[in-house]
Amino acid sequence: MTANDAELDAMRRAIALSAFGLGRTSPNPPVGCVILDSSGQVVGQGYHQRKGSPHAEVNALAAAGGRARGGTAVVTLEPCNHYGRTPPCHQALLDAGITRTVIALPDPTSRGEGGTSRLRQAGMDVESGVLADEASLVLEPWLTTLHSKRPQVIWLSRSERDNDSDVAAVLSRTDPLRQITDVILYENGIIEECVPGSHNADVMSLTPVNFENDPRATLSTLYNQGIRSIVLVANAESANIFLAQGIVDRIVIDVMPHEPSSVATSNGLSFLPQGFLLAEVSRHENRLRVMGIRS
Repeated sequence: MTANDAELDAMRRAIALSAFGLGRTSPNPPVGCVILDSSGQVVGQGYHQRKGSPHAEVNALAAAGGRARGGTAVVTLEPCNHYGRTPPCHQALLDAGITRTVIALPDPTSRGEGGTSRLRQAGMDVESGVLADEASLVLEPWLTTLHSKRPQVIWLSRSERDNDSDVAAVLSRTDPLRQITDVILYENGIIEECVPGSHNADVMSLTPVNFENDPRATLSTLYNQGIRSIVLVANAESANIFLAQGIVDRIVIDVMPHEPSSVATSNGLSFLPQGFLLAEVSRHENRLRVMGIRS
């Protein structure tokens, strides 16, 4: 049985919900879940807010209450199968009387038999791989860090002309980069949580680092501390330490309207270094924002 229209619509809703967890759930993944009743109507939805709090499935089941019985759970990542800070989600679905689960992506952190296998063994109908490419829009950065064993690095290019007040203006509290990323790493080694208090206090260390000698080892340490995404605020000289080792995943260049000539020279390099593709151009407040991604 393939996913029906109601389930496809619910999956897209779950993917959108999952993005609320970006920059907050690390080291856990950002996951969304929607519960449909037996007639295919949405009766509950939820997302994982941060490590240590209930997972997406549990939040969605709580919203659905008794209406979940006999229904379908639509979730962006395979339900977990182990006890951690919270009980396994596959068991929560079974206990709630869910009879069908629709999954976008498998969970590579499953221990032993995955949640999908456990659900099927219990007699539940499970459909996996549904809208996997679309779910990757939110989950791919987290999945990539599992393989690389380092956080994703977004370099916010800093002009040689910038001063500290300019950088503070670029990274205002409402800057979108803050909303989707765990921490900011400044060129002096200071680490700042992007949204103060958004992670549990014991998830990550914000101790200053010295990355000049071995940036890859520094990133590995930060990964082991639970950090999965970083905005690197640095000039070209400092960023080159990361670029030379191929550990910058995205580049963001902000161009002020009163100095359009800075488009060519703002980061002290060519507009985008070799190996990066122009991915997005947008307006952000009073600036032009350009993003490049590693090809």
